[in-house]
Amino acid sequence: VSEHNSNVREASFELLLQLAELEQLVYAAHYDQDTERGNPRVGWVTVGLVTDLSIACGAQVRHSALALKDVWGEHWSGLPDERVSADAVVAAIDETRSQVQQVLLQLD
Repeated sequence: VSEHNSNVREASFELLLQLAELEQLVYAAHYDQDTERGNPRVGWVTVGLVTDLSIACGAQVRHSALALKDVWGEHWSGLPDERVSADAVVAAIDETRSQVQQVLLQLD
């Protein structure tokens, strides 16, 4: 149990870091119009890593991460110009973050 909790905790912290990086990328792409810091290819890699890490954190986190991947796939191209795209991706990030936090709160 202790090792399992340690693995979940480590994956959760990395997920939170990756989610923060993705959120920063969204803000750079949309609000700053910065194509370097808001590069969608980097976003795809980050979303993929979030999806991969979510496996260690349970079904709810996995479900949220997959939903985030779907939202990213629908909206990444609209990030520079469309507020609705930025808002949709940030909402999916927030939902995934919330699910990760719930997992952390449930650990012994």
